[in-house]
Amino acid sequence: MMSKNTKTILKKLISHVIIIAFGLIMLYPVLWLIASSLKPGSAIFSDPSLIPSSISFEHYVTGWQGVGRIHFSTFILNSLVICFSVVVANVISCSMAAYAFARLKFSLKGLWFGIMILSIMLPTHVTTIPRYVMFNTFGWVDTYLPLIAPKLLATDAFFVFLLVQFMRGLPRDLDESATLDGCGKIGIFLRIVVPLSVPSMVTTALFSFLWTWDDFFNQLLYINTPSKYAVSQGLRMFMDASGQSNWGPMFAMSVVSMIPCFILFFTLQKYFVQGIATTGIKG
Repeated sequence: MMSKNTKTILKKLISHVIIIAFGLIMLYPVLWLIASSLKPGSAIFSDPSLIPSSISFEHYVTGWQGVGRIHFSTFILNSLVICFSVVVANVISCSMAAYAFARLKFSLKGLWFGIMILSIMLPTHVTTIPRYVMFNTFGWVDTYLPLIAPKLLATDAFFVFLLVQFMRGLPRDLDESATLDGCGKIGIFLRIVVPLSVPSMVTTALFSFLWTWDDFFNQLLYINTPSKYAVSQGLRMFMDASGQSNWGPMFAMSVVSMIPCFILFFTLQKYFVQGIATTGIKG
């Protein structure tokens, strides 16, 4: 008969083995991508091994030179400009909207909050044509404004809801104490709510960056000039419509394009986990 401690250790061992196995299955496409970027062009699809028989950085050199006359660093810089602009706009506007819903009192507050929640369920494709017509009328097509300007109006209801749930859990006594000390609504927001809401705001910033970095459809819809392309469109340029695709350089630059996301995620992982966990238990 096994002891209680032995059974506990065995259960933990089995659970860890299962988690590691699933993790490896999920990571296989990424590992294959990295391995393929280091293989010679002729061995990418003929050699299924994750360990290259010979390592070559030729694809990275070729891919970094870009397509045509456009250097790949241009695509990365364009993406960084778009992503950081979206992050700043989302954090500021969504936090202000969330503060109003979570801490202030105004007429029809429940109705407006319900409408905001309903907008989360609205498929993006329903608003694609009206948004394009509107931005085309403004003369914003082939600029970054359609990707950035709506974020200034807290159009991402998911982030507003995320921040509302977090701010509702902050003690109300802090607001009352700040009011007695002479703070107004803006002062309470800037001096109390914002510092205490850092984990949820970091979560908002991280999701905003990742979703914008990976966005292909909206960038394809609004950006037409190759020199203004973001990373996702730049990678697409390695694929020729006639079937002559530069798989090696495309895989190499795909690996390079993942680096900013990995750096940002692992740098902010502590705040990200804290923001998700605390938001989930707030009522």
